[in-house]
Amino acid sequence: MKPYLTILAALLLAPLAALAAPSARSKPNVIYIMADELGYYEPAFMGGRNIKTPNLDRMTTEGIRFNNLFAGSAVCAPTRCCFLTGKHSGHTSVRANGGGTPLRADEVTIASMLKPLGYATGGFGKWGNGGRDSTGVPEKHGFDIFLGYYDQVHAHSYYPPYLIRNSEEVKLEGNHGTGGKTYSHYVIHEAAMKFIRDNAKQPFFAYLPYTPPHGNFDIPDSDPAWALYKDKPWSEPARRYAAMVTMMDRHVGEVLALLKELGIDNNTLVFFSGDNGGADYFTSAEHPRGIHSANKHPQTGVEYRGKKGTLYEGGLRVPFIARWPGKIAPGRVTDHLGYFPDVMPTIAEVTGAKAPADLDGISILPTLIGEAAAGHAQKQHEYLYWEIGGWTAIRQGTWRAVKPAKSDLWELYDLATDPSESKNLAAAKPDMLAKLTALATKAHEPVREGTFSRTDRHERDRRAKFGKQDEPESSEPKKAKGKANGQSADKPGAALNMQGILPNKDWKIVRVSSENTGNQKFARNAIDGDPKTLWHTKFTGGVAPPPHELVIDLGAERSVRGFVYLGRQDAAWNGAVKDIEFFVSASPDKFVAPVAKVSLEKSKEPQEIKCPPTKGRYILFRALSEHSANSFATVAEFRIIGE
Repeated sequence: MKPYLTILAALLLAPLAALAAPSARSKPNVIYIMADELGYYEPAFMGGRNIKTPNLDRMTTEGIRFNNLFAGSAVCAPTRCCFLTGKHSGHTSVRANGGGTPLRADEVTIASMLKPLGYATGGFGKWGNGGRDSTGVPEKHGFDIFLGYYDQVHAHSYYPPYLIRNSEEVKLEGNHGTGGKTYSHYVIHEAAMKFIRDNAKQPFFAYLPYTPPHGNFDIPDSDPAWALYKDKPWSEPARRYAAMVTMMDRHVGEVLALLKELGIDNNTLVFFSGDNGGADYFTSAEHPRGIHSANKHPQTGVEYRGKKGTLYEGGLRVPFIARWPGKIAPGRVTDHLGYFPDVMPTIAEVTGAKAPADLDGISILPTLIGEAAAGHAQKQHEYLYWEIGGWTAIRQGTWRAVKPAKSDLWELYDLATDPSESKNLAAAKPDMLAKLTALATKAHEPVREGTFSRTDRHERDRRAKFGKQDEPESSEPKKAKGKANGQSADKPGAALNMQGILPNKDWKIVRVSSENTGNQKFARNAIDGDPKTLWHTKFTGGVAPPPHELVIDLGAERSVRGFVYLGRQDAAWNGAVKDIEFFVSASPDKFVAPVAKVSLEKSKEPQEIKCPPTKGRYILFRALSEHSANSFATVAEFRIIGE
């Protein structure tokens, strides 16, 4: 070939080569913004009347709103695991909500999936899938940078002494846990903005699991959002909550404005969603589902049953939007049925990444951009599956089966005629129930969690919520010394089955000073025989102060010689009871003087406390203080010694 023809051929073929092998820069960016605990109907674009969300409203008009894109789980850490790994909660490694349960070392996340394609990857907010020094930290799962909270207990404070950046502490000036000078969300948001700006010339994945409005309902009085609500006729926590949502909405607007400023708006797919179902905060006689109507349609009054922590629809419904100018047609609404595991395969298809073969999710790209543009029809799920804390739920089309915690009986609902799950059809439709429960059995496999190499820094992070990060802590749980008030305990670990323990099958909880019902930490957990469940005093929507009391009916008069206390068995110490009083009485309403008054050890082992033999049918356990000097009390199991 003559030289000039060679040059001409090269010039003609160059554009075709560019199309066949697109540059890294042509790959789309992906931003996922996840609001912590935002209720389904709370934002204005979902019909909410109380809270202003102008930027999210605009994002909806510029993109697509999903009415039926469900969370991966009903609580914080497990739902994030479903999102990150593309698996439903029958296959994930994080199914407990203790705060720092780790991903396994070999698990692929959205970030690690994108790294081979040259993506910059950053996370900013609440991780929840592995505390420091575990196999689950974000920098071991594909993230170049993660700034925020690794443990979700740490995330309950907006004024912690420090945040975590790639497992190292970033000091926040003037903070002491319950207050301070540096509002953590501002720091997290600014870091996210910087990451986007710094990586504007290469493809990036920005995961923004922002903490507002969850945790302490706390926002600086100087924030512009507070001025909109400070005089509303609601409780102060309800006003603070609303202001936090509007503040977050402003930050969403800042992210979208930055994309336009950088000239990458049309090359960036942006998602926004809640993380799990709303908690029905700020209830009253007038507003039994909460002042902001998380799970009750503000106009029609139709309610979704349940809330955060349950696997009825109200525990899983989240607001969900996607925006991609030039790709997603504006102003669309879809009833497509999906959930968090679908995000990973969608991002894989959008970017050309290779997704793991064992995903439970299905790409929703055809729904986002149209089947013609995607090149294939939208696939549909055979079923959606969830499990958490003893609950199990499965949905196929409009049919939904639920097995609540503490129950062996499945319930069945037809959402086509009963969206509120009020009419149990289990007896009327046994064939449909059998079909769904068989699928649920198939969907579950035993959990395999990640591991910690040490736990002292993880425990330090959990204490930082209260500004107590300098309290010394060993890397292993402290063993009980087995003594209280001069009395020796049996061997650690044996006390719950030791001789002399009364059977508890006829016991009942008579009353409790408070319980955190929002995440299934009921008082009955203290006597249910399961050490993995616990009673936790109220902290959702306001903290109940001590003393904390639990009154138990033993079912008949007994000769009581003491009790056994077992503290919470997860990695946390929050609520570990210290000073207690123990009463025995013939009346549930009259307890004269304690038969034992002791200080319990800070221990994960059972602790036996003896008292003079005392006859009575009713027991009062009164917690006066906890080892972390806070206002809570927790009991995993409580047993009575006697005849």
